[in-house]
Amino acid sequence: MTGPVAVAGGVEPRQRLHPLSPLLHSAKYLAVLIAAISIQGAARLGWRGFLGTIVVAMCFVVAYAVITWLVTGYHVLGRELRIYDGVLVRRTRAIPLERLQSVEVVRPLLARMSGLAELRLEVVGGGKTEAPLAYLSVEDAAALRERLLALAVRVGAPAVGTLPAPPPAAAVATPSWPDAPPRDAPPPDAPLLAGPSPDAPPPAAASLAAPPPAEHQLHTVVNRDVLIGQLLTPQVLFLPVAVALVVGQYWFDTSAWSFVVFASMAVAVIGVLRQPVRRVMSDWNFRLALQEPPAGQHHPGLRVRHGLTETRSQTVPLHRVQAVGVTWPLLWRRRRWLRCRLDVAGFSQGERDGASSDRLLPVGDLATGRRLTAVVLPGVDLTGLGLRTPPARARWLAPWRAPVLGAALTEHAFATRDGRITRELVIAPYLRIQSVRVVQGPLQRMLELASVYADTAGSLTPVAHHRELAEARQLAAELTRRAQAAREADQQTRATEPGQTPAGDAATTS
Repeated sequence: MTGPVAVAGGVEPRQRLHPLSPLLHSAKYLAVLIAAISIQGAARLGWRGFLGTIVVAMCFVVAYAVITWLVTGYHVLGRELRIYDGVLVRRTRAIPLERLQSVEVVRPLLARMSGLAELRLEVVGGGKTEAPLAYLSVEDAAALRERLLALAVRVGAPAVGTLPAPPPAAAVATPSWPDAPPRDAPPPDAPLLAGPSPDAPPPAAASLAAPPPAEHQLHTVVNRDVLIGQLLTPQVLFLPVAVALVVGQYWFDTSAWSFVVFASMAVAVIGVLRQPVRRVMSDWNFRLALQEPPAGQHHPGLRVRHGLTETRSQTVPLHRVQAVGVTWPLLWRRRRWLRCRLDVAGFSQGERDGASSDRLLPVGDLATGRRLTAVVLPGVDLTGLGLRTPPARARWLAPWRAPVLGAALTEHAFATRDGRITRELVIAPYLRIQSVRVVQGPLQRMLELASVYADTAGSLTPVAHHRELAEARQLAAELTRRAQAAREADQQTRATEPGQTPAGDAATTS
């Protein structure tokens, strides 16, 4: 692939993936094949039979990969990115670019060795990463990524904007739910395509001549901290004790020791270390940068780069952030470390769980977390939230958690705190709140308590647990009013922006 070429009529020709793509795919199939044959199968076949089987199978695999590469292609057509693939069953996938959330450049180990990259697309409502383009050259992948994102915003992706200015004073001058006294805020460690307009150039030529958006470096995580942070986890910390107990059990009875015992212990150790090792490899060289919006656009992005064996480069659209979660693990509190993550609308659950597309700060101190949170949620200060604790009788329902439960209405967001062992703070801007619920269980009715839920489009939901019933109703009413005021202010702001039109009730449809 050498990039799109404008032709008569503005129709972009179909592009192919990099010619080395079949070799990379064949290498992965070869590894699976060898694992399937296993050592016992190789012993039965003999080395000549084993090698012959591998050679014959690889000929079929390479031939299939080459045919797949010949029939696979993509191009931008009108308001869509179309991807063609399939050997026996031909498929054409049309991805509406106005529904494109993000485009991620991923470089697995084999791709890095060959100078290639993979492009993964996140689409609104997608259950998983949509139609990855594997593989492209690094330059082509970066250029295509910037082009798709620029066209998506220009065409009218639901640009609900960054946090709006606070509503007029008359709208929030006398809140029903009182602000919290400062003394109730303990330190946290104690705790992208629609087609262009008629006047625009053809899609194949659009957005390619423009330079990439400027970036401002925000933070680089020290690799030593990433490693220490994963060492300070329960499974790693207590692993030597568990191994010592098992070894000690068979130390005095050597007849009980066997290959099965050793293999079982090794499998258990690998299973325990799998998650911490994956996190270290994923968070290695973690860097954050603020990417300025291209000319004519209004929404900055958070540029995230990380990875050891598989490097990732992704831009998180700040106007998609539904909430921010800040966590203080128990074993990190002595170092006063915390972890920050983003709840981004449109990211698939699988990406959240496995690929860590939601991280803001894998490990860092309070000052760094405070600074980065203020970038994502302007006007929010982690140390000045004014969290209010529930009444004393909440201890009957949550004797262990009640002292750390807290809730606060700030000028820009709703914040709640929970968790005694692993403390978590959830902050949701009013613009992202879709609904407010007051929930009262049977025991809460006996104690005249209730919990307030502020639902967003993401997975993080701030909950004010066990509040006075009257206070919970006032809090719900105030949250509803502030969310409506934030949506109205956002619609007015977007109506006055060039090239932007109101998208309706953004907070209830995002």
